[in-house]
Amino acid sequence: MDIKLINIGFGNMVAANRIVAIVSPESAPIKRIIQESRERGTLIDATYGRRTRAVIIVDSLHLILSAVQPETVAHRLISKEAANNDPEE
Repeated sequence: MDIKLINIGFGNMVAANRIVAIVSPESAPIKRIIQESRERGTLIDATYGRRTRAVIIVDSLHLILSAVQPETVAHRLISKEAANNDPEE
């Protein structure tokens, strides 16, 4: 089983097969989920002090904060999957 890694900014990588959702941090419910995760100790801040633009939820219920737009992370995930399903390889 190959582990596919997705760049979430600043050289940080996440295992693509572990990602459950990529969401924007703007809504009140997501802000509440971030705070709860911080209190539980399951928050991973990969923003390097920059503004949080994407919240990545993984199957272990950890939250990963990224300074990259959710659309960009999703595009990287989709293009990685497309490259893996290429029949020419």
